[in-house]
Amino acid sequence: MENTTFPFYFNLTLFGNIGHYRFLAFSFCLLLYCFIISANLLMIFVIFRQRTLHEPMYMFIALLCMNSLYGSSGFFPRFLMDLLSDTHLITHTACFTQLYVIYTYACCEITILSIMAYDRYVAVCHPLHYHRKMTRKTVYGLAIFAWVYPTCNLTITVYMVVRLPLCGNNIERVYCATWNIVKLSCVTTSANNIASTLRVMSVPFVPLLGFILFSYMRIVWACWKKSSAVRGKVVQSCLPHIISFVTYCITASIDSALSRQDIKDTNSFLAVILSLEFVVVPPVMNPLVYGLKLPEIKRHVLRILHLKPKAKIRTFPEPTNDL
Repeated sequence: MENTTFPFYFNLTLFGNIGHYRFLAFSFCLLLYCFIISANLLMIFVIFRQRTLHEPMYMFIALLCMNSLYGSSGFFPRFLMDLLSDTHLITHTACFTQLYVIYTYACCEITILSIMAYDRYVAVCHPLHYHRKMTRKTVYGLAIFAWVYPTCNLTITVYMVVRLPLCGNNIERVYCATWNIVKLSCVTTSANNIASTLRVMSVPFVPLLGFILFSYMRIVWACWKKSSAVRGKVVQSCLPHIISFVTYCITASIDSALSRQDIKDTNSFLAVILSLEFVVVPPVMNPLVYGLKLPEIKRHVLRILHLKPKAKIRTFPEPTNDL
């Protein structure tokens, strides 16, 4: 068995030497980060400023945008520094802090999407009981759950990874990732540690993914024999959430597959792009999808940006007896 160590620094090896293109890459990523901050803050501002948007569906959208800001802030500042640096060393403490923020963001994302699916399920399948079930107290409770549950779960996961003695310090990513650090473990019980880590990581995903799929199966079933007008309203309300959910599943699956793939067998440029999409695509897509697809939000956004809408847009009402 090799000598085990606890390296003070980790080396992010996926960064390549791109020469003068580093300034172009830095400028593009900085603009992208600025867009993420601006777009998500605009969504949050619109929702909290307009009293007509103080409904559960819109409050959960604001929560999703807050999570995008949180996850992006855990990735972009360090990534922008690395683009301009010749060395890509990160301290043990900074690495695990970044890991904790990024994976808390990932778990919060699926938790928020789950409570949003529950909100749409109640609105469509139990419209007469919507305001009784989705009270202000319930909304606050779900919002707290969306943050506390992933935080507690990730605290356990990170603690298990921190305890592993390591035989190296090279991480084949552009940011610190759990599985890549676990692979550096060289103790005889590493198999058990890996199994335990994967089990803890799977706890939030499997039941929540199943719950979202179940909710939308019930929604489809409830709308099957309704009129086309009712189905159109339901689609208008649920489509942005479905797009966000599919985007998250695709990016999370790619990130998970990349962590287990031998980077040496993958094109380095492609590997970097695939590493970025998990922490870039959802924060970019969410404000665009909800801002453009939900008429009520779109109308207020255009008003704030001093862009007059072409026509008054009819909003999708909260549950009515028609559903």
